[in-house]
Order: sequence, then structure tokens, then C-alpha cells
Amino acid sequence: MDQRVWLSVLLAAGLLCLSLAPVSQAEDLVEDTLSDDVDVEDELDLDVAGVDDEEEELDGDMQNEGPPAPKTPPTPKVTYKAPEPMGEHFFAEAFDRGTLEGWVQSSAKKEDADEDIAKYDGKWAVEEMKDSKLPGDKGLVLKSRAKHHAISAQMLRPFTFDTKSLILQYEVNFQSGIDCGGAYVKLLTQTPDLDLDHFVDKTPYTIMFGPDKCGEDYKLHFIFRHQNPKTGEYEEKHAKKPDVDLRTYYTDKKTHLYTLVVNPDNTFEVLVDQTVVNSGSLLTDMTPPVNPTAEIEDPDDHKPEDWDERPKIQDPAAVKPDDWDEDAPAQIADEDAVKPDGWLDDEPEYIGDPDAVKPEDWDEDMDGEWEAPQIPNPVCETAPGCGAWKRPMIDNPNYKGKWKAPMIDNPNYQGVWKPRKIPNPAFFEDLHPFRMSAFSAVGLELWSMTSDIFFDNFFITDDRNTADRWAADGWGLKKAAEGAAEPGLATQMLNAAEERPWLWVVYVLTVALPLVLIIVFCCTGKKKSAATPAADYKKTDEPQPDVKEEEEEEEEEKAEEAEKSSPATEKSDGEESPAEKEDDDEEEEEEDAEKEATAEELEDDVLRRSPRNRKVRKD
Repeated sequence: MDQRVWLSVLLAAGLLCLSLAPVSQAEDLVEDTLSDDVDVEDELDLDVAGVDDEEEELDGDMQNEGPPAPKTPPTPKVTYKAPEPMGEHFFAEAFDRGTLEGWVQSSAKKEDADEDIAKYDGKWAVEEMKDSKLPGDKGLVLKSRAKHHAISAQMLRPFTFDTKSLILQYEVNFQSGIDCGGAYVKLLTQTPDLDLDHFVDKTPYTIMFGPDKCGEDYKLHFIFRHQNPKTGEYEEKHAKKPDVDLRTYYTDKKTHLYTLVVNPDNTFEVLVDQTVVNSGSLLTDMTPPVNPTAEIEDPDDHKPEDWDERPKIQDPAAVKPDDWDEDAPAQIADEDAVKPDGWLDDEPEYIGDPDAVKPEDWDEDMDGEWEAPQIPNPVCETAPGCGAWKRPMIDNPNYKGKWKAPMIDNPNYQGVWKPRKIPNPAFFEDLHPFRMSAFSAVGLELWSMTSDIFFDNFFITDDRNTADRWAADGWGLKKAAEGAAEPGLATQMLNAAEERPWLWVVYVLTVALPLVLIIVFCCTGKKKSAATPAADYKKTDEPQPDVKEEEEEEEEEKAEEAEKSSPATEKSDGEESPAEKEDDDEEEEEEDAEKEATAEELEDDVLRRSPRNRKVRKD
């Protein structure tokens, strides 16, 4: 019973821990973020002085009213303060001024597009998120759907790829989800004719980075334009696709931090929420590769006419056997089959439905003669079959099929022909693809079928610590606020069940199973039935007396003890005469003789019933 009680206690404690886990995680997240990255007194403006005044007023009121009632601790609250860049940086934009100051909306038209949608007339706005957990936090919002959008801003100074890394990061929140559209950013190449007012899709860029989705294709682009040192032409190089599942970042309607790091040693990293989701080398992990192959196939080389690529050929010396019958059918009728008894030859397998009625709008001139739909013949349900009986078909044992000569190795086989290799006239070797074209502006040139895409906290620097500090002051606060507002386990389970109804079955089983186990272990048990005395005997080979005989012996022993005690009582009361003593002696002798006879009969009966005295049966 103690084990059952402990088991029920452990089960209840486990369920309690599961229910409290999301709350504790959210509180820990808020505390860690506030303690590690944010100075509560200096950066979060919690109005400490105002709180002290309120506490003094409350203390005065409590002195007048009496002892206060216990209060529950307040929920951790995250207050927003615009991040400020601390360190070397080339571009920083948090949109907390509430305007598009410094940003230029393109007024150009997209080439090779219909006139109705060619113009970049998509709307942009600076506003808070719809379901903002940080009042006062504003960002750039794409407001239109099914339109071209283009907006850009100049950087503080151009970024030149030399000896320091490039770190680009910004935040995206798909507030209404995303059907088909992108949220990537372009780093516009520094050129003399760069005009932000005419920013279009063909405006030269150095790097394109960010999420993009259409249908079920979830992408996270990293593309850089590489200049061919021989021809001077630019070619896009695409990073390999990440191995992780990106679906959650597009569907959870949370703010995610996208970071690109490109290092002078030609390595790169793509991070989402400060977690690496893709990495590699600019030399080996881009498509097409940065450096072309040293040799190519000769386009003027052609396969000779007598080149034999056949590894196997039919044996020319093989001859078809005389008994090979190519006309024999694959299956024949089974001659041993017999028609089952009760087969109804005169009954059709299907008949017209007698309950069917011709539709009132049936036009025989247009639709033809109406016929009732066919249904299975009810008479055939109890019979082996109906209609004309036919013998079943079986495989023909004499069937061989069409004869073909066996295959042998081709003595003239020369292998698969390939054109010869020649030096690649366009070959070059660029061992430093990191040295890309300098860029001087940041731009968003997008088409989306979904509106309300939220952008915030753009940052470009060459120092990793500076970028991390900016991320902590911006995205870190959003993450803490979203974690504090995260619903409990019950709410999350209900929301998930609304999207996936089959989860109700899992919930019922998960809740019912522990309850059933608790009931089985605690409330039920194997009841002991009243055991018979015969069940107490062990299974041995020794003869055992019957229970009734033992009970009779016990009663006789009790009677003897009572008789023995009666003469002693009489003697104590008074002395007996000699005649009475003789009569008593005679009675005792008779009783002793009867007892001895009874005991002998019992022993004979026990021996007679003992298994060892039974005769062995013959097999």
C-alpha cells in the first residue's frame, strides 16, 4: 500500500511540474534578460521615484486602516527603451522616431511587368506591432498586398571588405503569416549612378539576405554578386540551403532576429535568433561555384560512328529449340474444374433496379431511352454464382513466351564515350571572394501577397560584440516580453488542439492513463477469500487426515478432559463409599476400551485414505 501511495504522489508531482514549466521558463527568461543585458534603473525607466512615493502613501494608509492583507507578487513587466548603438557601426535604425526620416520610397517602375503592377506603389508605415508586448516599440511595416514595394536608406559611410568581418542583422515579424512573399534586405553596391529614388529590382547590390517563402518552399537567402576578374561581369552566387526546418519562423507570428556574418577567411554564418542554421565557405559552398573548373569538355569533339557502347549483346550463335512454342497462351482453362452445385445459369448477375424511377426532366430525344440503374441480383446472394458458368483460367505449364537469344559480353565494347577535356579558356582562380564590391545603402525591394510584415532594428557593423549588444537591447527585450506574455500550458494545449483536432485523443489518453493507474494501484486490491482449513496443508507425500476427522478428535479430547475433571470435583466435595468407587472404576475401564477401539478405527481409516496405500493404476 505504501508503494501505491508513493506512486500516486510522484504522478501528481509530475503533472504539477508540467503545468508550471511554461510559467517558470517565462519568468526565468525575463529575469535573465533583464539581469544580463539591461540595467533596470538606467535603461528600462521603471520610474523608481514614483514607485517610492506610492509606497509611502500606501504605508500611511495602512497605518490608518490597520494591518494590510497579503498581496501576490506582481508579474514581471518589461519596459521598452530604444536601443542605442554602442561601438563602431555603419548603419543603425530602430524607427523609434515614428517617421520615415532618412528613408527614400522608390517612384520607379519595374521593367518587364504589366502596367497595372509595374509601379512601386506599395505603402510603408512606421507603427507598433498589432499585438505588441512592448508599448512604444515601433518598426517599419509593409502595408500593401499584391504590390511592388521599394524603400532604401543611405548608410553612415560605405562598408569596404578588407580585414574585418561583416555583420548584418535585423528583425522580422510576419504578423499575419506569409503566403507568398519575401522579407529580405539588399546591400546596394556603391556606384556613381546610385539613385535611391529609382531603386528597382535591377539596381546593383552586393549581398541579398533574408527570409523568403512561396507555397511550401521556405527559404533563407544568402546571395552575393561576384565579379569575374577576366570579363568584369557579375554573377550571383547562392549559399546552400539550410539543413534545419525553417517553417516555424514563418508561422509562429513571433519576432525573429536574422543575422549574417561574413569573415575575411571566406567563411560565413547564417543565424536565426542567435542560433546558427547555416554555415560554410564562399569557395566551396556556393552555387554556382566561385571559381570555374580548370578543364572543360571539348565542344568540337564528336563520337566516332563505329564507337560501340553496348556492354552486352545477344549471342549470335544461339538457336531457338525445336520444341519452343511461341504461340502457346500464357493461361488456359482449368479442365479439372467442376461447376458448383446450385449455380444459377439462367439468372443474370445484375438486374435493373425495380425501385428506380425515371426523372421527370428526362428527355428521350436528348438523353436517349431511359434505363434503370443496374444493381446486384438479390437471388444470387445465396447461390454460388449466376450467369453462364465458365471454367477458371490457370497458368499454362507449357507457356514459354517469345524466344530470345541469351546475352553475352560484347567483345567490341569500348565503354561510354565522353568528349575529351581541354583547358577552360574562361578559367580563373579567385582565392579571396570575401573582397566583394563596397556597398553604401540598405534597401528593401519586395513583392508580397501578405501585408503587415514588420521590420525593425537594422544594424551593420564589423564587430561581433557590438552587434550582440544591439541585439540584446532590441530583440532581447522583445523576446523577454513575449516570453512573459506566453500563455500557460493549458492555453497552449487548447490552441494546438484547435489547429490539430486529433490532439484531443492524445490529451484524453494522457490524462486518463495516470488516473486509471492511480485508481488501480490505490483503490483496488486482491481480496483474500476465507481460506478453508484444508487449504493450509502443504502439498507433501505424507498422508494427511481429513478435516472432519481432526474436528471429531478435538471434540473427543475436550470431552475426556471434562470427564477427568469431574471425579476430582466430587472428591473435593466429600468422600465416596467403596461400592461407588468400584462402580466408577468399571465405568472408566469401559470408556477406555471404547476410546481405544475408536482410535484404532480412525487410524485404519487414515491409512486407507492415504495416497501411498492406493494401488497404482496400470497405463
